[in-house]
Amino acid sequence: MQEPTDEQNQPAWLNDIQWTNDGLVPAIAQDAETGDILMMAWMNRESLTLTVQEGQAVYWSRSRGKLWRKGESSGHQQVLKDIRLDCDADVILLKVEQKGGIACHTGRRSCFYRSLRDGEWVSTDPVLKEPDSIYGKH
Repeated sequence: MQEPTDEQNQPAWLNDIQWTNDGLVPAIAQDAETGDILMMAWMNRESLTLTVQEGQAVYWSRSRGKLWRKGESSGHQQVLKDIRLDCDADVILLKVEQKGGIACHTGRRSCFYRSLRDGEWVSTDPVLKEPDSIYGKH
């Protein structure tokens, strides 16, 4: 059975989301097993639809102005296990299996590796793999 679509031939469930004025919604990636918050990124209608269709996280890169398949250059893909919408319908939660254990471009497991301690941001999580070895030298 095919899911219902709207007049633009997009899945109707996309209309339940409160998109920003520029057509985006924040998406939080969470490890489905441990509950660890891995990262936050932006999604548009196309990236969210592709994420559901492909079963892997696809985001919208605001800096590059294009779709970004998580892991396309690093190999550290996020396999979709569940997708949730918050009570205000303005934040997506992706429960994922993080391939390779690294979600952050800094080579850490999570992008949330800095903690506020005595008025300063302190790195609390180690680099698991040097970014140059993941992405090559820039």
